[in-house]
Amino acid sequence: MNLSELKKGQAGRVLSVSASPQLRRRLFDMGLLAGETVRVEGVAPLGDPFEISVKNYRLTLRKHEVEGITVEEVA
Repeated sequence: MNLSELKKGQAGRVLSVSASPQLRRRLFDMGLLAGETVRVEGVAPLGDPFEISVKNYRLTLRKHEVEGITVEEVA
């Protein structure tokens, strides 16, 4: 599943990031590496942007950015 499919409060472990080379590098620099656990903290009413937490900080990403992040749901 991709990160955009998780609901508020759900967590997932990053499996892969598929995006343009520039966006991929930017996401890696922000800590979205394979194996990291991310939690959806909030989603705007129209579904864009997403607020997630990773490595003890919050990050806001656009919907098209989170759609390229493949995760597996964790409890």
